[in-house]
Amino acid sequence: MNLKELIKNGENKRVEFKEQLPKNESIVKTVIAFSNTSGGKLIIGVNDNQEIVGINEDNIFELQDRITSLIFDSCYPNILPEIYTQNIDGKLLLVIEIFRGNLLPYYLKKEGKNNGTYIRIGANNRKAGFENIIELERQRRNISFDEEENYNYSLDEFDLTLIYKEFKKIGKSCDFEKLKNMKLIKELNGKFMATNALAIIFGRFDNVMIKCARFKGTTMETFIDKKEFRGNLFEILDNSIKFLQNHLHLNAKIEGMRRVEQYEIPLLALREIVLNAIIHRDYTRNSDIKIAIYDDIVEIISVGGFVNGLTIDEISNGRSELRNKVVANLFKELHFIESWGSGIGKVRSSCNERGIKFELVEKGLFVEAVFYRPNIKKVSDSVGKESDSTDYDQLRPNSAEYDRIILEYIEKNGKITRKEAKGILDFKETKIKELFNELMNRGLIKRLGRGRSTYYVLKGK
Repeated sequence: MNLKELIKNGENKRVEFKEQLPKNESIVKTVIAFSNTSGGKLIIGVNDNQEIVGINEDNIFELQDRITSLIFDSCYPNILPEIYTQNIDGKLLLVIEIFRGNLLPYYLKKEGKNNGTYIRIGANNRKAGFENIIELERQRRNISFDEEENYNYSLDEFDLTLIYKEFKKIGKSCDFEKLKNMKLIKELNGKFMATNALAIIFGRFDNVMIKCARFKGTTMETFIDKKEFRGNLFEILDNSIKFLQNHLHLNAKIEGMRRVEQYEIPLLALREIVLNAIIHRDYTRNSDIKIAIYDDIVEIISVGGFVNGLTIDEISNGRSELRNKVVANLFKELHFIESWGSGIGKVRSSCNERGIKFELVEKGLFVEAVFYRPNIKKVSDSVGKESDSTDYDQLRPNSAEYDRIILEYIEKNGKITRKEAKGILDFKETKIKELFNELMNRGLIKRLGRGRSTYYVLKGK
């Protein structure tokens, strides 16, 4: 992307504008933030409205020298920028290009490492917290958080057969020695210890959890179903995928002489994004992965921005960086991952084949994946009827969609009887009874009245 296009796209993690050289230290903080994050360009001669105003050419060499001296005198370790000029539409711009450094963390000399370290979040420079500084030091040493020893749990507290069984499922063997080689276990002073990776895999961290919700409509005002999945990573992945399956439309179409069923959003794509969220999230931050299903979109939010300052373009082109090297390697060994850097490509490809819009964006310290649901006719209008779609010969909602129909009917009308439910869903009495019992067991509805006067209302009404 040329400089003019960069300016047109506005400020972001790798681009910042200044109309003129500032007199305070803001330029140095930007240089430090770029060095600690993903590099970037500070362009002088562009105002806040992205208009190219240019700079005075008379003292350009003096200006370059001042900037070089300012950066050298103010930053530690030393940062070596590339400073050059570029003429666009007859106006001169000064560009200070910074590359991500190898001697992390970089900081303001006079403020010291603990108070003078800055990182880039979106289009802003933020003072790094203690955990940010620790992570930058890990990156300098080329180790990951999950490689480090865990002092909160003894190795005896982990039933290692869980991992052995996962290997057995794919016909591979695993033993204590292999877990050591994979850095799930470390030997320290003659004692075997669990690493953070092992604690993460077994769900011992409080933040090893995925919160799932199905909301009514397109906002978070009312939810139809909500679940929090804890446990080991394999269970969390499996339960999260099942939640998505329960709340998405299952469609069928004819291919040749066969009827083929598929979910409205490719299951491969959903699984890949959930798997990425589990493997690449930042387990040093006390936040949760979130899956939200609305009428129009499915949103999956992971904790932690792109690893080591990667951009969406680099990720889309197959570049791979691992935040949790040990966890990622285990999932690779277990064949959950085919090859490094191929995941997002598979997601885009499978969505494009089905005409599903997919977006992946970095928002501060979170990564948000959004799948746009296809415009399918309301389930309550389609049960037992032929679909209007040319691609699908019938819309077949799963049990969660039947639940939604019942709950929406009660919310609208205040109550529902079994006879009314039969009329809506065209089910037999035994199926209706089973459906209502399940909703009562989950605490969503309650039964009132007796005999033929029996009806059901929302719990708490």
